[in-house]
Amino acid sequence: MELLTPHTGTVIWMLIGFLAVFFLLKKFAWKPVLNALKQREDSIENALQAAEAAKENMEKLNADNERIIAEAKLERDRIVKEARELKETIIIDAKEHANSEAEKLIDTARNNIKAEKEAAIKDIKDHVANLSILITEKLLQEKLADNKEQKELIDRLLREVKTN
Repeated sequence: MELLTPHTGTVIWMLIGFLAVFFLLKKFAWKPVLNALKQREDSIENALQAAEAAKENMEKLNADNERIIAEAKLERDRIVKEARELKETIIIDAKEHANSEAEKLIDTARNNIKAEKEAAIKDIKDHVANLSILITEKLLQEKLADNKEQKELIDRLLREVKTN
C-alpha cells in the first residue's frame, strides 16, 4: 500500500512545480495561445461570412440566370411567331399575285380567243360572200346566156330601183 500513498514532501514539490509551470505558462504562453485561438476563431467566422455572402451571391446569379433564360425563351418565341406571321404573309401575297397573274393570263387568252373567233367569222363571211358571188355569177351566166333575157332582167331591175 505504500505505493499508492504519496509522501507529503513529494506532494509539496509537485504542487510547487505545478504552480511554477502554471505561472510561467500564464505569463508567457497563455496570451499568445489565446490570441492565436481568437485569430483562428475570427478567421473561421470571416470564412463563414464570406461563404454565406458567396452563397447569397450564387443564389442571386442563379436567379438572374433563370430570368435571363426566361427572357431569352420569350424573345425566341416572339421571333418564331414573327417568322411564322411573315411566312404566312409571304404565302398569302404569293397566292394573291399568282391568282392575279392567272386572271390576267385567262383574260388575255379570252381576248385572244374572241379576236380569233371574230377573225374566223369574218373570214367565213368573206368566203360565203365570195362563194355566193361565184354561184350567182354562174347562175346568171347560164340564165342570161342570150341577149333577150339579159335585157328583160336589166329592165326589171331598173323599174324596181326607180320605185324604191
